[in-house]
Amino acid sequence: MATRGPKPVPTHLALVRGRPAHKLPKPEKQIRAPIDEPTPPAHLSDEAKVEWGRVVSILVQLKMMTQLDRAALAAYCEAYGRWVQAERALASMAAKDTLTHGLMIKTAGGNLIQNPLVGTANKAMADMVRYAAEFGMTPSARTRLQNPGSGANENPFEAFRKSSA
Repeated sequence: MATRGPKPVPTHLALVRGRPAHKLPKPEKQIRAPIDEPTPPAHLSDEAKVEWGRVVSILVQLKMMTQLDRAALAAYCEAYGRWVQAERALASMAAKDTLTHGLMIKTAGGNLIQNPLVGTANKAMADMVRYAAEFGMTPSARTRLQNPGSGANENPFEAFRKSSA
């Protein structure tokens, strides 16, 4: 049976999102992996390796990357790589097909159907965005992040009292 309610949020994300301290999980009950820059898996496609290189140092700098996150980041990067490959293939087909721009293909029976590459690109894109949100790499995920040193966890009454004094 699946658990109920919202998915738990890692403490480091809860802190940067500005969650009140009394609602955070107990620190002594949490397992913390050290911040580290993992190496990319050898099986990644060329496009995925480029994306890995682009995002991993940023995630380490934000203290959001550990060795344990390697597989999830690899999945994100591979989804990105598939999306790029599918889009390139569609662009190549579009150059040759002025009518449907590669979005439709003709079956052996002569019927037009959606090009399977469109489905591949859409699925890879959806996977990529889902993984990106896990790492705080989408615009909506970033709106929920705050700099822990920005006073986000300060008591609003104290801030008001200080400003009126």
